[in-house]
Amino acid sequence: MNSVLVTSTGESTGKTAIALALGLLAQERGLDVGYMKPKGTRLQSSTGKTLDEDPMLARELLGLDAEMHQLEPVVYSPTFIQGAIRGRESNEELSEVITHHFDDLAEDKDLMLVEGGGSYRTGGIVGLTDGDVAELLGSDVLLVADYEDSSDLDDVVAAVEDIGSDRLVGVVFNRVSDAKYDELETEVAPFLEARGVPVIGVLPTEKDLAGVTVADLANELGAELATDAPTDAFVERFLVGAMGGDAALRYFRRTKNAAVITGGDRANIQRAALEAPGVKCLILTGGHRPVGAVIGKAEEKRVPVLLVNGDTLSVTDRAEDIVSSGRTRDERTVQRMRDLLFEHTDIDAIIGGISPSED
Repeated sequence: MNSVLVTSTGESTGKTAIALALGLLAQERGLDVGYMKPKGTRLQSSTGKTLDEDPMLARELLGLDAEMHQLEPVVYSPTFIQGAIRGRESNEELSEVITHHFDDLAEDKDLMLVEGGGSYRTGGIVGLTDGDVAELLGSDVLLVADYEDSSDLDDVVAAVEDIGSDRLVGVVFNRVSDAKYDELETEVAPFLEARGVPVIGVLPTEKDLAGVTVADLANELGAELATDAPTDAFVERFLVGAMGGDAALRYFRRTKNAAVITGGDRANIQRAALEAPGVKCLILTGGHRPVGAVIGKAEEKRVPVLLVNGDTLSVTDRAEDIVSSGRTRDERTVQRMRDLLFEHTDIDAIIGGISPSED
């Protein structure tokens, strides 16, 4: 049995989609694939209850017959972290729990995919960083990283040093913009490879994977839809409307694929937002309904208006978290990532040496 741990330089780099897409590709090669996320980090509450959606998605897409407590043995919640700080968590006991469930899940499997925590550092307070987990389970490591400028290489080099180059399969750069793609392939990759860090994939930015639809955003925010307008547009960023109407219009016109978040009683800002072609929806806070003229204009422009309780700051933080944490990951996302990996990654470098076991 072989195992590959998929980790990342930071949070929200797309490692879940990459791990599950790799599982689909391995299954297409006839391999019996298992999955585990030792440290559940993608939680919706601070309690010990298992709420990480990644293992649930893995169980569905990879057709796994396993219980959630096996797939996610350590719930890495704020409650857990506080307990660790107070000395109530033992590295030895946690390691035994992880290895016990890993061995059960790995039985009769050709390949075990192990998903890391929020980043390669997560788990350090209990001696279970992703590098530690890889050593514990005897896993090879695939490192996922973003690339916006050369300073991101510091994170890549630091991660490789923590993981250990002997375990590293290679680095996959995800969501690389057109402007940076050539630079990464012609300059960055040779730089890293000269230092013993193989770059085995450079995945381009995909619009469908870069944001969240207005419909999903409304659902996650628990928003009321005040207009009869399409909700399939993608939102990649949020603008807070807190200035005067003229200044707001200049501000809004400089962006694209944005949602404007402002108070439901700020009609001047709402009107300005509706004049900007890059604004895909309005999110109105404070429990105020907009005036009829704004609703009429939004209907005319086919821009959905979402009504949310709560103040603008808290709603903005929540919306940003929805986009950054990849809450819209689903089968469609993983299937598209499967295609990107197939087209832009050396899959053989990861699983090429693994053969299906004979029944």
